[in-house]
Amino acid sequence: MFTGLVKTIGEIKGVQTRATGLQLSVVAPALASQEDPLCLGESIAVNGACLTIAALIPNGFVADVLEETLRCTMFHRLAVGARVNLERALRVGDRLGGHFVSGHVDEVGYLLSRRAEGEDEVFRFTCSSTFSRGTIRKGSVTISGTSLTLTTVGEGWFEVALIPTTRKETILGALAVGDAVNLEADLIGAYVRKALHQSECSLEKLIAAGFAD
Repeated sequence: MFTGLVKTIGEIKGVQTRATGLQLSVVAPALASQEDPLCLGESIAVNGACLTIAALIPNGFVADVLEETLRCTMFHRLAVGARVNLERALRVGDRLGGHFVSGHVDEVGYLLSRRAEGEDEVFRFTCSSTFSRGTIRKGSVTISGTSLTLTTVGEGWFEVALIPTTRKETILGALAVGDAVNLEADLIGAYVRKALHQSECSLEKLIAAGFAD
């Protein structure tokens, strides 16, 4: 479990093709030098995808990316030198400054546009219709591991506003139109949608039950 608050930016130092996917070597001096060092087997979010540390290297780690993860992420686009958002797993008792993030990426989106609004910038991303129908304005979304608030939602797209700090401290500030990102919908919202679908809940039934006029 993660929060979507990126702790540092790492750099891809190696990409090896394996029979079952890829193996990534990531250098992240800020994480490797902590008093609580990285350890084998721990979970770490790389651009929002939960991976397991398979080996330790100087100032970084190695993680395997399975075919299923490749299918629903933009990892097949990663090359040596690429920068990635990193977050270690949430510990009990930590502050939850973002929102609950599972690290299970739903799909890949693409940057459609970015425009300035004062000191902030509004980014518009593509997504599937299924994804957009499961999101709400002012709800949460995870973009390449970064917890953000949805400002506008349309059919097959959504917008988020990025403050200067977010643009500086994550890889999102360097995105260009057409770039791919990993998307994860709000975890709680996903469970609510499934529960409503299974119960065949509808607006008419809610009105009949007295929940709306």
